[in-house]
Amino acid sequence: MRCPFCAHEDSQVKDSRPTEDGTAIRRRRQCEACAARFTTFERIQLRDLTVLKSEGSGGENRREPFDRDKLVRSVSIACRKRPIDGQQVEKLVSGIQRQLETGGDTEIAAQRIGELVMQGLKGLDSVAYIRFASVYKDFTEARDFKEFAGTVNEVAKG
Repeated sequence: MRCPFCAHEDSQVKDSRPTEDGTAIRRRRQCEACAARFTTFERIQLRDLTVLKSEGSGGENRREPFDRDKLVRSVSIACRKRPIDGQQVEKLVSGIQRQLETGGDTEIAAQRIGELVMQGLKGLDSVAYIRFASVYKDFTEARDFKEFAGTVNEVAKG
């Protein structure tokens, strides 16, 4: 593993342990050249996934590799200042990634990923759910929030 401080190629593993949700191995490493310590995470990847993003009304799709960190960032933004800890976000994202990897397709529409996030956030926190929906569904006016929040409240009451 390359050292992030001096770029030396060799490091020594000082400690390994599973993450709390059991979806990764956390390794504490020390560079053999500069003695700096850093942490890496090792995760199982069943297959390489490609995300298909629509490019407007032309029907063209842009392809990009699935980026787990990007998904964690977007879910974390929706959950900011909510009673949701990092472990819950990691568990949600790991579950979504596992669903995508075991689904059989290697190319996944961005819309499908958004739907899975919405589904996960709906059960986790209604405010985070509405925040994510505002970006995912491209809310343009305050009325959009009000209408969507009304549907969330109706579901919660029913």
